Amino acid sequence: YGRAEEVLKIEPLKAGWICQGLSLSGTAAVEAYSVWGGVPRYWELAAAFESLEEAIRELVLDRNGILYEEPMRILSDDLRSAVQPYSLLSVIGLGCNKMSEIAARLEKPATSLARPLAQLMDLGYIRRELPFAEDAKSTRKSLYKIKDPFLRFHFRFIQPRKTHLETGLIKAVQQDIRKAFSHHVGQIWEDMARQSVPNCGLAGYDWGPAERWWGTAIDGQPCELDLVAESLDGKVVLLGEVKWNESDVDVERAGTRLMELGKRVPFIKGRQVVPAIWLKRGCKNPQMEMQTPENVLGQLK
Repeated sequence: YGRAEEVLKIEPLKAGWICQGLSLSGTAAVEAYSVWGGVPRYWELAAAFESLEEAIRELVLDRNGILYEEPMRILSDDLRSAVQPYSLLSVIGLGCNKMSEIAARLEKPATSLARPLAQLMDLGYIRRELPFAEDAKSTRKSLYKIKDPFLRFHFRFIQPRKTHLETGLIKAVQQDIRKAFSHHVGQIWEDMARQSVPNCGLAGYDWGPAERWWGTAIDGQPCELDLVAESLDGKVVLLGEVKWNESDVDVERAGTRLMELGKRVPFIKGRQVVPAIWLKRGCKNPQMEMQTPENVLGQLK
């Protein structure tokens, strides 16, 4: 199979299977998944090294590494021309997520980007993110995100620093990665949390797909939620906060915030609210539904 087909064959996430096979669990599994994504070949290559950092250095940062040119190689395999897709992924990877931002950075009209973006979505490389309950045909709130964790890692950390790597400045790039790696893992952790919701059974309910939500509350103030889902009967709404940076965690405050938002966001409409939090490490709080990497990996098997 082509690499894109390989990714599509294992999505939605099957990280739980891979991590179990390699005896990884908890935070180590999420961190590894944030780099290698769901492609078994990458995990097999990384298994030869003692640490994730060593594997990244030898496989991805070294210009002679097996995966150093992997993104351009897979785009060339799956597309007639890889130049424009590579440029699009580079811009999105740097944080330009709105169509207008992407077009401005590339100095092209937005209308000329609709087709190549759609092609990248069809291949599973990017996704169009919409606020929960928004109509895809009418909303203007679309955000474009790199879907594949390996590509997201590459276009966030590697591609912008190719000049450094070509001149052998691997240590400098490693330092840059260390500074922002926790934030990168946190974004992947959010994706994993949302994808696990239909199998989580929180509060005894069966849940539909989960999404982010951002917009204007009924009091006119802007707000956002990391995770929103409806029970399959439509009577209950799950509101979630997803945290990876432990210094940010105040579980009691998070629960209070979620319940307050449940009174302000427009799609609740008087329904019961279940607050939940996804954490890097669990803690005791019987008043709050809680999920950890171990829970999520089990739900993604």
